[in-house]
Amino acid sequence: MGLPKCADHQALVRLLRPGPTKEVASIAVKATTRLARRFGRLSARGKKPQVVVTAIARELCGFIWALGVAELPKAA
Repeated sequence: MGLPKCADHQALVRLLRPGPTKEVASIAVKATTRLARRFGRLSARGKKPQVVVTAIARELCGFIWALGVAELPKAA
């Protein structure tokens, strides 16, 4: 008996890992739709690609912060 194959191990990890909470999934959907819309609008206005990417990255940092805060245990 050897080590499990990589694909088998990954499938096992995927089964054992809990999925995102409803709050996290909600934030992720909100971030995806908002950032995609903002990217399209800024690009359509003719902004430089560097400016568009920087604006999206800055806003993405805010969503990542919100995800981190949502995952913190609530203080009693």
